[in-house]
Amino acid sequence: MKVMIRRTDAGLSAYVPKKDLEEPIVKLENEDLWGGTVTLKNGWRFVLPDLPPDTRLPITVEARKISDGV
Repeated sequence: MKVMIRRTDAGLSAYVPKKDLEEPIVKLENEDLWGGTVTLKNGWRFVLPDLPPDTRLPITVEARKISDGV
């Protein structure tokens, strides 16, 4: 699923165009963001691709959704 990751004044945010949903990222598995899971405020969890730590934001990536937060 395509997910756009960007940095806002409040921290990291994820936008899912297919669902027209933007939520703050509340939990990171890896400090450098890439190659691990992230949890959105609504409970959705995504596995992000393994990219270099200095990857510039905003960026749209292909992420795998692993949880609906239910």
